[in-house]
Amino acid sequence: MLMRRRRARAAAGLRDAAERTTDHLDGRAPVYEAGRLLRKAFPEHWSFLLGEIALYSFVVLLVTGVWLTLFFRPDMTEVVYHGAYTPLDGVRMSAAYRSTLHISFDVRGGLLIRQLHHWAALVFVAAIGVHMLRVFFTGAFRRPREINWMIGVTLLLLALAEGFAGYSLPDDLLSGTGLRIAQGVMLSVPVVGTYVGFLVLGGQFPGHEVIPRLYSLHVLLVPGLLLALVTAHLILVFHLKHTQWAGRGRTEADVVGKPLYPQFAASSLGLLCTVSGVLTLLAGVAQVNPIWKYGPYRPDVVSSGSQPDWYVGFLEGSLRLVPPWETSVAGHTVMWNVFLPAVVLPLALFGVLYAYPFFEAWVTGDRQEHHLADRPRDRPVRTGLGVAGLSFYAVLLAAGGNDILAHTFKVSLNALTWTFRVCLVLLPPLSLMVTKRLCLALREAEAERPAKGEETGEVRQTVSGGYTERRVPVDEETRCAVRARRVPRPLTSPEDADGEASRAGRLRATLNSWYSQDGGQGPGVQERAPEPGAGRGPQR
Repeated sequence: MLMRRRRARAAAGLRDAAERTTDHLDGRAPVYEAGRLLRKAFPEHWSFLLGEIALYSFVVLLVTGVWLTLFFRPDMTEVVYHGAYTPLDGVRMSAAYRSTLHISFDVRGGLLIRQLHHWAALVFVAAIGVHMLRVFFTGAFRRPREINWMIGVTLLLLALAEGFAGYSLPDDLLSGTGLRIAQGVMLSVPVVGTYVGFLVLGGQFPGHEVIPRLYSLHVLLVPGLLLALVTAHLILVFHLKHTQWAGRGRTEADVVGKPLYPQFAASSLGLLCTVSGVLTLLAGVAQVNPIWKYGPYRPDVVSSGSQPDWYVGFLEGSLRLVPPWETSVAGHTVMWNVFLPAVVLPLALFGVLYAYPFFEAWVTGDRQEHHLADRPRDRPVRTGLGVAGLSFYAVLLAAGGNDILAHTFKVSLNALTWTFRVCLVLLPPLSLMVTKRLCLALREAEAERPAKGEETGEVRQTVSGGYTERRVPVDEETRCAVRARRVPRPLTSPEDADGEASRAGRLRATLNSWYSQDGGQGPGVQERAPEPGAGRGPQR
């Protein structure tokens, strides 16, 4: 009894000390708020892991990048190579290229870390792109997440720039050819192109400044921006409720899922280990960027069949598809065949990505908060636009390897180029129409499922000699998902004081009718019809 009382008094003393310590810390830091944060719910669905894959690829990039900076030398000084790779012994090259060879062949584990860094970069960009596709097709960019969408687009843009800078650092023949193309893109800018090229490269190409400048961007400026934006993105994800799929018990007002600690933290840590392990396996068995085969960069040499990393392949394809258009104005030559595909197209692409959430909100008049993810079939026009954009990108990406395709399949390069040009014009609108009809067909078939039940494939013969199919009731999750579908109503054209619709109002009404046509098919919740001028502020 005496020992039990002592243990009880000791436990009470520890509790009191813990409470006093916690109160003392909470007066100076948000300790209790952090405790509540650990119970934050995260929905369970495989599509929500795409953003985590991008995050953990970035972690691998940071760790391997710090290690590589210990051995890489960003110097364009010409040296003579005498190292472990004997085929290049005695060859003149830059100090940057020699240090990369030193990492690959002389540093223990250097080649593994180099390839791990490269594979992590490829997966990082891919994961960001696929994650943004998930956000787009499910409507997770709508209010109140427009800022997070813009942060995601900026992350994609910075990831492309970071990848290109890192890809160019070894100063091998392949990356040097890419830099030469980048210089041509800068020179294609009318009037100021030569000045831009001199400022960026620090003089004539290739010069001695380009690699040190790219190194500073690659290891300092762009990673710092990426870290800041990733932090802001995660803060907004925590501050705004996580989107979730409609289902039993899931509404716009709450989130159903695993708490941050310990369930979500444990599964997320397992995903970190899985991503790191898969990337390490790829680095060990799948060769990537063998710079020793390309040799050092020489301005007068271009290797045949050279291809950039996949994430800039669409720019390569656009350069190959545009005909040789040039215009001379007041003694200045405007190279439309370079300026349009390499400058105008990327600016237009990212401009559309930044503006789309606000464009859709303006067209539909939707200013309400959304925390339930749309199924792609429930928004046929948005889904069709996304598939059309993907087909446009796929054609450009395939066109970036038209020479390899022509050589491999023994077809005419000119005929293949013209095929890609025709597909670039016709495939996106065709994809839009087909995707929209498929979404509407899926919704129409789904409208009968709650009443008739699910098909089982079992056919029975009746007493009268006929045949019937046995059906089973639809599960509750599917019923909830169908009932949660929001059906948009057409927006009436706002009229001005003279009783005539303004030009912008007519355009908005036309686009709205296109977005909401056939929206009434199937069950769902009818959205409130937006009032004229409702787009000016939030609807409560």
